[in-house]
Amino acid sequence: MTLPLVVGVDGSDSCLPAVDWGVDEAVRHGVPLRLVYGSLWERYEGGLPAMAVGPGRPSEQALAEHIVASAADRAERRNPDVKVTTDIVPDDAVDALVRAGNGAFALVTGSRGRGRLKGLLLGSVGLAVSARAHCPVIVVRGDRAGLAGTHERILLGLGEADTSAEAVRFAFREAEVRGCVLDVVRAWRRPAHDRGSERTRADAPADKDADSSEEGAPAAVEARLEAAIAEHPQVRMRRTTLEGPAGKILVDRSAAADLVIVGAQRRTGHFGLQIGRVSHALLHHAQCPVAVVPQRQ
Repeated sequence: MTLPLVVGVDGSDSCLPAVDWGVDEAVRHGVPLRLVYGSLWERYEGGLPAMAVGPGRPSEQALAEHIVASAADRAERRNPDVKVTTDIVPDDAVDALVRAGNGAFALVTGSRGRGRLKGLLLGSVGLAVSARAHCPVIVVRGDRAGLAGTHERILLGLGEADTSAEAVRFAFREAEVRGCVLDVVRAWRRPAHDRGSERTRADAPADKDADSSEEGAPAAVEARLEAAIAEHPQVRMRRTTLEGPAGKILVDRSAAADLVIVGAQRRTGHFGLQIGRVSHALLHHAQCPVAVVPQRQ
């Protein structure tokens, strides 16, 4: 069975480019598109007397039906050959999308939702789904060139060994179906005692997403890519190792990319499931869509 590409829709402006991006991605991989809207309206309105919600359908239900119908129409107009299905789930948006992701090729969300906190750089749904989903999550954000895929360049941030295997596979598949260059970037940091003249040890915490030596970085890249290169020998690839914070390096280089990909190892902390600081920085500041790919458990 071919797994669908799931796109979360909510009627916000940011979900429109997410639908467009999802259609294009579904075409590239030859998969169906599933548009999912999650809302708690049924829980709240289902227990009310009919007179409390007025005649006909509850207003939130009507809104949900309008949102998914409009999204489906937009998807069909963008590419009528893509098979599109819609689903309205009576549940919290994050929970609905995370569950939908259990049977998905990947999950796609916009960078902002319908919430009132306009100052946030990333909507809470996109951040929470990226932290919890068990499939790749793509948050569609960035400038017009990045959204349109005109750079013909995929950026892979190569992090820790135990968080990168799935991201590497995902990146090579993306570069292959797009016929574009895969730019593999590995950041490295000097030991704190060697950076004393630049910053104090207290001001420069170790970056767990970077190698600690210049000599070790290229070797780490080659070891991590060997299997994927054998599986996708036709993919054009550039390898780059740079000294500095991985998050800043990848955010800067995202300006010339169509998609930036990072791995993620789910870790549970005081505030629940978390994503790494590199992923967090990209989700808030990248200038192109960001794919967070979890490592399989």
